[in-house]
Order: sequence, then C-alpha cells, then structure tokens
Amino acid sequence: MRIVIVGAGIAGAGAAWQLARRGADVAVVDADLAGRATAAGAGIVSPWNSRTLDGEELAFHAEGAAYYRTLVEELAAAGAGETSFAIVGGLVVSPDETWLREFHGRAAERARRWPDAGAVTLLDPAGAAERMPLLAPDLGAVHIAGGGRVDGRRLRETFLAAATARGARLVDGVAELEVRSGRVAGVRVAGEVVEADGVVLAAGAWTAPLAASLDVSLPVEPQRGQISHFGVGAPGGDDPGTASWPVVSPAGSGHYLLAFPDSRVVAGATRETGTGFDHRVTADGQREVLTEALAVAPGLAGATLLETRVGFRPVTPDGRPVIGALDAHPEVTVLTGFGAGGLTIGPHAANLAAAAALGERPDIPELFRPERFDACR
Repeated sequence: MRIVIVGAGIAGAGAAWQLARRGADVAVVDADLAGRATAAGAGIVSPWNSRTLDGEELAFHAEGAAYYRTLVEELAAAGAGETSFAIVGGLVVSPDETWLREFHGRAAERARRWPDAGAVTLLDPAGAAERMPLLAPDLGAVHIAGGGRVDGRRLRETFLAAATARGARLVDGVAELEVRSGRVAGVRVAGEVVEADGVVLAAGAWTAPLAASLDVSLPVEPQRGQISHFGVGAPGGDDPGTASWPVVSPAGSGHYLLAFPDSRVVAGATRETGTGFDHRVTADGQREVLTEALAVAPGLAGATLLETRVGFRPVTPDGRPVIGALDAHPEVTVLTGFGAGGLTIGPHAANLAAAAALGERPDIPELFRPERFDACR
C-alpha cells in the first residue's frame, strides 16, 4: 500500500517508521518550515505531573508515556539509532507544603492506576535540591520516579533513519493534495505528483490549509513557544551530572525545566496565541522565560544562555489532538493538534494513525476524532 505523509515532525516521522515497518510503500513530504514544534520542544514525558489533565485525556497521555518503553525496544531491535529517551524522574515543586501533600495523594492514586509512573515520594526542600541542585531553597516537591525526557530532534532523526532503512522516501517541498474524481490520489510537490492510496496529514500547525483544500475545516492554529537552553558548570570543569537531573514542573505555572547529558538545561516555554507564524525570539518572551526559570532555579543565574528556540505548537479550540481518518475522505488520516503534549503522545498517536491509514480500526478516543468539529460533519 502506498502512503504519503505530509509533515516530518515527531508525529509524521513516527508514522513513517510505523508504516514502513509494516511493509507500506512510504513517502514523507516536508517543507522544512521554520518553527516546527518538534525542533523546539523540550521533551518532557511525564503526564502524571500534570495539574490540568484528567479523565480520558490523562489516560491517553499515560498510554503515550508507557508506549515509550515499547518503542525504545522496537527501535533497538531494528538496529535504529539512539532515541535519547531516558527515565530520570519528575519533580512537581512548590513552597506550599499543604498543596504538595494534596498533590502527593493525587499523584499516588495515578501511580496505582498507571504503574509506569513509578514510586511517588513527598520531598522536603533538602530532598528536592538533592535531586535538582539548581532549585530555590524553599521549594519542596513531589517526586514521580517514572518521569522521562527525550530530545525531540534526535528521536525524529532516528524515526526517519529507521523508516528510510525500510524503504521510505523523503521528498523536500510544499505539498498540495491531488484530488481526482472526489478522492485524494496523492500529493503534488513542485509540479510532480506523488501517487498514493492514502495520505497522512501530519503538518502540525500548517495542517488546516491542507484540510481546507478538501472543504474540511480543522481549526488548528499555531501557538508560539519560546524556549531557552543553558550551559551549566564551568567550561572545562567537572561534569555537573545533568544526565540524571529530573524534569521539573512548578505548581501554578505552565513553565518547566529539564536537563540533558551535555551539561544543558532547558527552560520554557511561552504559550503565545494569536502570533501567527511570527518566528522571532521577542524581548518579552525572553523575559518571561528567564523570570520563570530563575524564580524556580536561581542556580541558573550564572549559566550560559546558549540559544532560544521558537516553535509553533498546533493547538485546537478544545486543546485536544486530532487523530483519525476523515469521514468525507477515508483515504486521508489526520495526525495533529498535540499542543504542548506532542513529545508525550506523538509517537503513540503516530502508531494509531499508521494503523488507521492501513485501513485498520485502532482504538482512538472519540474526543480526538476530526468529526468532533461541526464543520467536519
């Protein structure tokens, strides 16, 4: 079966790997537009830390986090490259002991339902600082042992390398849907048609115009996120041990911290709606990231500001992803709208979308289906 995937972010690349390993003839078309969310995303994989998710959405995110354990094994068995995924634990921090005790109870209940969350421990400020030494001295924490982190760029590259090793083709350029006799027959790139039996729309914040060409309204909009990377430790000095530092989620804030093995700490991110595709680091955005980061981790004050990345999260009015085939065009599968959760649920959603593209009936929650939007009915 010939499948064309439009978009090579974490979801599109993940779908390419899933389809190629199932034997499909896969082409991935990507325009490499500035602001792809995967290229800027921090990579926290710890949905049990969430203070906002609940119900079926939390369950889906928990499934996404659990799927990483399987995914890493599958890619290793295929001889693919490093995924960068690591279980480092997650800290939800706050100076409010009462709030922390309440959240500890909630997190422990989640861990009983989803064992991949691991042990849940209430920590005093000394215990929190032992795990993350940059923290403010008044912050206690709830530690969730199963929290993980991943480098989205590296995982994307691994997906694409594994897919191409199975015969997938990468096509550079802007895709337009090719419609014949009321059916999508592939995509047109620079005047050439890539024929297909099915198409996966995984173009992130750029998906809506593709759907609109089919007279389908998918209200997916870009939300700008600015995220900063810092180098910690003295140049040429001892390794500060960042590889084992947990991800950090401050209570009452949408910001976060996480660390990677190269003495790098990532802090972010802004959530700016209404900016369109304005791909700039702004003074106000940088101020927000620095203010939030230093309030939680004053130990970052002497760090080197290495870079600030900008990405456009694909967001929907109800904040939920869009996954599944279109009723009006069952040959088209949509895979977008992940918002801030793309690196948590993207690989799992890609697996489901690949199954849908092959004509299977994966268990996709109804609240994520494209048909929930009135204009799609």
